Amino acid sequence: MFLQQLVNGISVGGIYALIASGYALIYSLLGFSNWAHGEVAMLGAYVALLFTASLQLPFIAAAIIGIGGAAIISFLNERLAYRRIRENKAPTMFLMIAAMGLSIVFQNGSMLLFGAKFQKFPPIMPVSSISIGSVHVGVLDLLTLAVAAVALIVLEIVITKTKFGLGIRAIASNTATAGLLGINTNKMFALVFAIAGALAGMAGVLLGLKYNVYPTMGNIGLKAFIASVFGGLGSVRGAIVGAIVIGVTEVMVSGYLSSGLRDLITFALLIIILLIKPSGLMGVSVEEKA
Repeated sequence: MFLQQLVNGISVGGIYALIASGYALIYSLLGFSNWAHGEVAMLGAYVALLFTASLQLPFIAAAIIGIGGAAIISFLNERLAYRRIRENKAPTMFLMIAAMGLSIVFQNGSMLLFGAKFQKFPPIMPVSSISIGSVHVGVLDLLTLAVAAVALIVLEIVITKTKFGLGIRAIASNTATAGLLGINTNKMFALVFAIAGALAGMAGVLLGLKYNVYPTMGNIGLKAFIASVFGGLGSVRGAIVGAIVIGVTEVMVSGYLSSGLRDLITFALLIIILLIKPSGLMGVSVEEKA
């Protein structure tokens, strides 16, 4: 029972990690929490659902289109909204306010376009499990875990081993200096938003496949944000660790105590870690970063 719950928790944590890593990437560059990020995941799920349910495309093709659609939406958010605010030299708080506005627009727009009812993807695979000794693990949980793990490993390689990743780290360290060194910061911002959007779209499709698709499913972004804060805002690795910890904690609490205590304990855990280490598990203070 414990091992089954552990695998389920890591699977849920993997979905949180896909969204939380996007939060961390954007915060590391622009220093604000993109509250519309969860809705980008929701829109990616709806795009995939539209192409697979209405247009009868194979699920893999529809999922890729949904992920690409989420990347484009996130890219346009930066290009049409956030960039204009930055160019006007507005306070960072204005970016957060704009993100809140986008979140509300996307939620209500989705209700108008798709309705408020829960919708399901067509059956993609039989609901079955794999037995490993006395442990029974759902095939969908394993698929979710595998896809999330591969995506996050690729992201880690891109950030740490490529010239593009070096540019991201340079901007995160000092945007003005990175610009003086010839890095096109606006282009980098847009590409980071596209990558974060693709990861969110992947999370949305996996979440919709595991449960349902509905207009307020973007609220899962709050859990991902908590994971990002828990691990350390601006730290992609911290966001991933925080997401796994929160995913496992939620599943264990639901399985052994009560599902009604799940959110209570999650927020309590966040408060405790912030009291002990305000910068999060793997974050650094502004003074140390500078």
